[in-house]
Amino acid sequence: MSKVRKAVIPAAVLGTRFLPATKTLPKEMLPLVDKPAIQYVVEEAVAAGLTDILIITGRNKRSIEDHFDRNFELEYYLDRDGKHEMLKDVEASSNLADIHYVRQRDPLGLGHAVSVAREHVGDESFAVMLPDDIMADGSMLLRSMLDHHDRYGRSVLALLEVAADEISSYGCVEPIPFHEPLVEVRRIIEKPSLDEAPSNLAVFGRYVFTSDIFDALDRIEPGRGGELQLTDAIALLLEDQTVYGRKFDEGRHDIGQKLGFLRANIELALDRDDLGGDVAEMLRDIVRKRGL
Repeated sequence: MSKVRKAVIPAAVLGTRFLPATKTLPKEMLPLVDKPAIQYVVEEAVAAGLTDILIITGRNKRSIEDHFDRNFELEYYLDRDGKHEMLKDVEASSNLADIHYVRQRDPLGLGHAVSVAREHVGDESFAVMLPDDIMADGSMLLRSMLDHHDRYGRSVLALLEVAADEISSYGCVEPIPFHEPLVEVRRIIEKPSLDEAPSNLAVFGRYVFTSDIFDALDRIEPGRGGELQLTDAIALLLEDQTVYGRKFDEGRHDIGQKLGFLRANIELALDRDDLGGDVAEMLRDIVRKRGL
């Protein structure tokens, strides 16, 4: 088991791409089939051995806390009515891990959100997991990143090859060959133009950091919109120590945009024994009726 115990999940963003649904409902609570998106991330962390989880929340995010808390009235009625499978699922969501919460009071970017975790994390290494990215890989990527961190004692970033015309939407790294699928990171650039991009390896929403990242976060300057960029802190960290990147190529669902969210719902439903066959038939029927 990894030496790392803690995960930080930043969940304070407004979710404007999903308005009006997210006017009162946190984006992280939008359902993927029948579970809120953030529960998939917490379950991934727990499956990788991380049982101390800090969720960075903001205003109007109280339903996240309520979801992972007990609901005694609901549990009572499910038990009384003999709905024991539903009861088991409800109870499981409140027993996943030791979950803590802290608010990011000002929307100052991902770097600021991670810095809010400093008091909780202390001098320990920790994982950062962005809830816009859902992994359907049995936590294989995260476990691998934790293993690499334990072996080399350095921070590890998840890296995904993207199309050249997409790289300007991500942080991008210049890799140095190491031991596949691991690379050393020579430098990192936030949302480079196609001409500036040193590779097509994009930084994806899983990180394992040493606690040194907090000192780097203290040194960065606000960028566009007054936000503190996590990428800038990683660039400073690279000046003092090696940072690794762990390449992967499957299992990711990008639910930060509408088409990705819809696709994730369909693919996750297709993977389920209780729904897969019916969903496949439904899709065939839709295609047939629309002549697609």
